[in-house]
Amino acid sequence: MSTAVAPRRTGQVLADLIPASRVRDVALVVGGAALTGLAAQLSVPVPGSPVPVTGQTFAALLVGTTLGARRGVASLALYALAGLAGLPWFAQGTSGISVSFGYILGMILASAAVGALARRGADRSLLRTAGTMLVGEAIIYAIGVPYLAYAADLSASAAIAAGLTPFLLGDALKAALAMGVLPTAWKLVKR
Repeated sequence: MSTAVAPRRTGQVLADLIPASRVRDVALVVGGAALTGLAAQLSVPVPGSPVPVTGQTFAALLVGTTLGARRGVASLALYALAGLAGLPWFAQGTSGISVSFGYILGMILASAAVGALARRGADRSLLRTAGTMLVGEAIIYAIGVPYLAYAADLSASAAIAAGLTPFLLGDALKAALAMGVLPTAWKLVKR
């Protein structure tokens, strides 16, 4: 009879598999903010919308899922604060408050939600990861679209047309990518 015990994986996120230390946590938070800033530069303007398609939302959800709620929120808050302070790493190399800043606020809340779900194992299978990403995207839009309507003085229907509808296909592709990346990472860890 074997007495070897498999490592505990429930209640963990991928970042928890790295030996714990304050240095690790700081590096993960800064790295997550930097990843989000870099992904924001993958930006394509959308005709008729002040909001571009970016890799920023995918990075924010990936950061929240892999780092967990606490570190994910810290990472996205650092990203937002650095951009507000003038670091040009929001979409298209911008900084400061713009009509799309609501999406950044939504990303902070979404990282908390997807991080909490990941800690409960929601990033370990294709379907659960898809659900997790959809929850995160819904939170981002729930904050971003009303903020866009307010900041750009748009009606609700105009804000939905400019700040939601053009992004649904891209978000589905981002969710599909996450569905491949996250469960695969867990399968590799189990080896």
